Amino acid sequence: MPEVIFPGPEGRLEGRYHPQKEKDAPIAIVLHPHPQFGGTMNNKVVYNLHYAFYNMGFTVLRFNFRGVGRSQGEYDQGVGELSDAASALDYLQSMNQNSKHCWVAGFSFGAWIGMQLLMRRPEITGFVSVAPPANMYDFSFLAPCPASGLIINGLADRVAPPQDTRSLVGKLQEQKGITITHHEIEGADHFFQGAHMDTLIDNVTDYVKRRLTETTR
Repeated sequence: MPEVIFPGPEGRLEGRYHPQKEKDAPIAIVLHPHPQFGGTMNNKVVYNLHYAFYNMGFTVLRFNFRGVGRSQGEYDQGVGELSDAASALDYLQSMNQNSKHCWVAGFSFGAWIGMQLLMRRPEITGFVSVAPPANMYDFSFLAPCPASGLIINGLADRVAPPQDTRSLVGKLQEQKGITITHHEIEGADHFFQGAHMDTLIDNVTDYVKRRLTETTR
């Protein structure tokens, strides 16, 4: 899988780009957890999400936010990171101009950034939000949420407690015109360690495959 360097708002951004042979393959971008707490594009959840999407036929890009790895710039409280994500999506789209479907997936801090990107980019047709930190960040910008998606979290998550995720899901599920699917994984912590990682990826794969089937009928 080729390492790529592409332009971001504060200089170059470092990523991993995994193309399909089909020119009209769907595309997906995967966003990593908090840069100041060790989050990188090689985080296990991000890595596994990347390959899950690739194995479902997506052309996939994951990348390091500014100030992480070889990406230039400094941490910017989420504001600059959202701009980074938009630049990454621009890059991915420029390489895949015939793609009919565009998804965003994010883990923890990356889920928060991904949901903001969703609001700005109407071409995004689906999202996967893993362990969104609804206790730490305001998600009220999702009014209305423009696309259907999956929110998934662990019931033993102490970083982003399940009750906060349920509250977020409840608000989103009241909105008309979209369907928010919510899965909770028994015994899984914030990082889905051990066998919980397989359960996470199985849930994501089942959901995305079902959505793709529905849109191609």
